[in-house]
Amino acid sequence: MLSGGIGSGKSEVGLLLAASRIRVVDADRMGHRVLEPAGEAFAAVANRWPESLRDGVIDRGRLADIVFSDPGQLRELGALTHPHIFGMIRAELEGFDGTAVVEVPILETGLLWPRMVVDAPDGLRFERALERGMDTEDLRARMASQPSRAQWLASADLVIPNHGSFEELEETVAGVVGQL
Repeated sequence: MLSGGIGSGKSEVGLLLAASRIRVVDADRMGHRVLEPAGEAFAAVANRWPESLRDGVIDRGRLADIVFSDPGQLRELGALTHPHIFGMIRAELEGFDGTAVVEVPILETGLLWPRMVVDAPDGLRFERALERGMDTEDLRARMASQPSRAQWLASADLVIPNHGSFEELEETVAGVVGQL
């Protein structure tokens, strides 16, 4: 399992792993799919947060504004979506006998797989997310809703530092691939 806080670089690490022929399953992408109008969690989420709808579609930005400012509502969203997401992960990996990594944006998954955590200082993570176009207040709310850097690190079986150059990250990931 590959995880880390927003802006840590887990998606970049996922791309490097995939380029090394490691199968990477993106749980966040599956989270998008379950919220689409034909998605497994659409009706439940639309009924719970009708204010998140725009033209019959869940506006993920509106939904994020609601749930990332209230830990209880964030947990409720997870309860509605995570079973479907984990089912999609299981289906994606069914019958696969190679090396796979599941990229997840959360700490608590209930999955008992070794956890690789991509680590970067909070200030650098904040800068990276701003460079991707995130709104400052939204970013603050999302970071506040996530585990602290210390909690991420304490949960790790393997830490992938990502506070240096891209070349350093490539070298680190090449070493991880050798371990996998």
